[in-house]
Amino acid sequence: MSITASDVAKLRAQTGAGMLDCKKALEETNGDFEAAIDSLRKRGIAKAAKRADKVAAEGMVMSYIHAGGRIGVLVEINCETDFVARTDDFRGLANDIAMHIAASNPKYLCRADVSPEVLEREKNVYREQLITEGKPADMVEKIVEGKLSKFYGEICLLEQVFIKDEEKTIEQLLTQKTGETGEKITLRRFVRFELGEGIEKAKVDFAAEVEEQLK
Repeated sequence: MSITASDVAKLRAQTGAGMLDCKKALEETNGDFEAAIDSLRKRGIAKAAKRADKVAAEGMVMSYIHAGGRIGVLVEINCETDFVARTDDFRGLANDIAMHIAASNPKYLCRADVSPEVLEREKNVYREQLITEGKPADMVEKIVEGKLSKFYGEICLLEQVFIKDEEKTIEQLLTQKTGETGEKITLRRFVRFELGEGIEKAKVDFAAEVEEQLK
């Protein structure tokens, strides 16, 4: 059946979930409102949406060291109460996200953190590539926007695909955990260290090395 905008708005009013999530739930259940509500609840989205305006000031800073001390991560993950912060599930979530950061090396937390300069540079690169490929001028900007979505998915932590479950992004993982715990769970900040990162490695003078060996 056809899903109308009023159907989506009605479901959103009942659940507090986002418009896209409501539309998807209705499409999956052929317009059955009760089934759509159940679907949103099972995915934790309905509960998470209702807690969007809550303050998450508790939580923990998780540390993770990988590859024999070559990579280190600190990440702050927040919830509403100290009770949830002390649970094994919450600590497990924090550890999983820290491991994800170590493996995926995100540069930013979210889209809003990407500087206009970086964004414009990427757009220019994409435009030049598309023009060189001979893409029609009226399609270039649309294709650029599509490429930017992929770009965000590579460099923004919240939009990266979770390494332990490729069916969800980190943001969707947080939404799911918010629904399961009944508390708003957010990521505030992170930092990733890699041994030697930013240090210009010494350049080897191979000619001098060979000459020395021949003496």
